Amino acid sequence: MDAAAGSGSSSSPSPSPLRIVLCPWLAFGHMLPYLELAERLALRGHRVSFVSTPRNLARLPSLRPAAAARVELVALPLPHVDGLPDGAESTNSVSGVALELLWKAFDGLGAPFKEFLLAAEELGERPDWILADTFNHWAATVAGKHKVPCAMLLPTAALIASWTPRTTGQSVPVPGSVFEESAGEAERPANEPRYEWERRARLYAKLPSSGMSIAERCALTLRNCTITAMRSCVEWEGEAFKIAPALLGKPVVPLGLLPPSPDSGRGASVNREHATVQWLDAQPARSVVYVALGSEVPLPVEQVHELALGLELAGARFLWALRKPSGVSDGDILPPGFQDRTSNQGLVTMGWVPQISILSHAAVGAFLTHCGRNSLTEGFLFGHPLIMLPIVVDQGPNARLMERKKVGLQIPRDEDNGSFGHHDVANTIRAVMLEKEKRQIFATNARRMQEIVADQELHDRYVDEFVQQLRSYATDASSAPVEI
Repeated sequence: MDAAAGSGSSSSPSPSPLRIVLCPWLAFGHMLPYLELAERLALRGHRVSFVSTPRNLARLPSLRPAAAARVELVALPLPHVDGLPDGAESTNSVSGVALELLWKAFDGLGAPFKEFLLAAEELGERPDWILADTFNHWAATVAGKHKVPCAMLLPTAALIASWTPRTTGQSVPVPGSVFEESAGEAERPANEPRYEWERRARLYAKLPSSGMSIAERCALTLRNCTITAMRSCVEWEGEAFKIAPALLGKPVVPLGLLPPSPDSGRGASVNREHATVQWLDAQPARSVVYVALGSEVPLPVEQVHELALGLELAGARFLWALRKPSGVSDGDILPPGFQDRTSNQGLVTMGWVPQISILSHAAVGAFLTHCGRNSLTEGFLFGHPLIMLPIVVDQGPNARLMERKKVGLQIPRDEDNGSFGHHDVANTIRAVMLEKEKRQIFATNARRMQEIVADQELHDRYVDEFVQQLRSYATDASSAPVEI
């Protein structure tokens, strides 16, 4: 029998491996860390079915051989929606109206997921648990109908804690209210800029193509789950963890940060021959600002220009992984003459880059980031101070948390529209990279965060404790929530 994680003495038999179904949202920022979770579960002897669409599964990095045999990649066909481009199956391949159509197609995955679950039951392979990502309401609903316990996967406690929930007369949060429609009408927190608050309000607006809001999808998932599981830990955001269970109305179980394994397909030792890595090889130690704002939400071209001019004005070396804004010609993406003027200062690339290999390079001295959870984890894995430019959803709360930890600075923004100027970009870069006293503070605190992220034993323990929590819940009909 495969050895599985769980409690038990050496004189008693090991508990049977769990059968776990993992359903991440159609974004690689979600799929990659949960593939890491699948690998860690498989290495403990558990059987994992990793569910996504065919093109997304084909693009995933390879699992370690010791885990691959226990991870089944389950391809669900994405339903056809008129107007959605052929082959568009993830968020980084669509924008604007097409993104709304992807949401509509995504909602239709419930039917093929039900067929998958029925087939598993007929083969005697009924899952012990379904782990459904934040938006995957259909997975939680099908789990409830089949009386399989479901855990809702959440990215960060800081995001949940930043929500102002609807309250009762005694100011006690109503369970689940952070995703309910009335939560979108709450008062703006004092520390949250207006542009961020207004963007969050859009999460409660029904999308024309599907008739559902993003918050409604989250609320449905939460209602039909038994527990929530958070890709975080108390060492990272302890204060937020204290209040998250009350705001969600469900138990919150930490998964740890799930940092990429050193010997995985995303490890630092791979892609060493990539052009960006070779460019870094020619730069002095800790002299380069690595600039990457994620693959999901590109900046408007006007803000790309301000960022470019700020990099030039700051004077520090830079490596910029730039996502091209939609509808902009190649000649207009950057300010006129920018690349000629900065040819000895920096490198701009608009293709795929090996981020882990770049962040692990000795030439990198700071990370200009949008503060997505993956990027923060990867940046701190190598102890880099931050220059922060959050864009959407959890990135603002993440950035404020990092500022409180004094690991870097946010680029100042306009309170109403979120815009920024090149002088603010340059001043922030200089403070983090070139001003000795400030840099020393940021670098010291970033190394403290590195101690948390790089503590493999800590994160292994979180996964072990998560498995123990899954075992502690009854898997009979009484454990499943009533369908709503």
